[in-house]
Amino acid sequence: MARFSFTTYNNGGGSYYGGGGGFSFFTPVIKTLLITNVVIFICQYLFLDLLTVGGAPIRYYVMNWFALQPIESGHFMPWQLVTYQFMHGGVWHLLMNMFALWMFGSELESLWGSRRFTIFYVLAGIGAGLAQLAVGSLFGMGGPTVGASGSIQGVMIAFGFMFPDRPILMFPIFFPIPAKIFVLVWIGIDLIAGLTGNDGVAHFAHLGGALTGYLLLRFGDQAGIFGFFDKVSAMVSGEGGRKITGSRRKIYDIRESDSYSTSEKQSVSGTVGSWFRAQSKIDGSRTITQEEIDSLLDKIAKSGYNSLSDEEKRVLMEASKKL
Repeated sequence: MARFSFTTYNNGGGSYYGGGGGFSFFTPVIKTLLITNVVIFICQYLFLDLLTVGGAPIRYYVMNWFALQPIESGHFMPWQLVTYQFMHGGVWHLLMNMFALWMFGSELESLWGSRRFTIFYVLAGIGAGLAQLAVGSLFGMGGPTVGASGSIQGVMIAFGFMFPDRPILMFPIFFPIPAKIFVLVWIGIDLIAGLTGNDGVAHFAHLGGALTGYLLLRFGDQAGIFGFFDKVSAMVSGEGGRKITGSRRKIYDIRESDSYSTSEKQSVSGTVGSWFRAQSKIDGSRTITQEEIDSLLDKIAKSGYNSLSDEEKRVLMEASKKL
């Protein structure tokens, strides 16, 4: 994630998109991920280097246990598929990853809800790690892997699918390009770099994260993946007594088409292109009708999420909480 910088714009007035989906500068999970990654990085490079065991810095042992180790090394442990996502190889690596996570992830979390976004993010990282292990075993590409880049590639894929025409300024291209083009260019760069060189970057992990993100968007609900982890999360958080059903899923797909009929929006149940039925109340005062939700979704598809007024965003968020 260190080759380019990029900025997204909303489609309404060309202003900078500041993350948070319009609800806050940092959404809850994004804020937690940013703080966690920064704190771990500081501990890695400031404190653990100062402490030694048997003449070696403690950071050496932490890398052995928590970075993603090649299977052939004999140091691989299953939990490394998660823990490696929270470790970084340098300041620039950390800053670029956290910037991309905030920029692309905040709006997704606002639309999906924190739980779904967390599941998506972690699973994309696991898929990235599995891809790296597989390629490493096939081609003898050894060495530990660290970084959130694979997870973030999955997030970027999701952003490109849901906001395909959202303009993104990608350095060194000095003009905005649609998100769908940006995603394709980024994946192409990783593919070429992975096939032609050995620059110390886990390009196939990036590609694995992108592929996992796409598969989760396309089949995650059909395969019951989100439902399963939703139940596990509910039990861990003390919500296990409540039945978790598909009708409680967040609105998570905003496509660039207003051609869906109301019946189509009500009947599709979970793939990319899905729209979810909503019948809810705000502050117990009035009912949000299906027609009102459809109107808001059509407005997003036409002009982008940030074209909504603060009240419309609040209505959509409250409705999604009731799903």
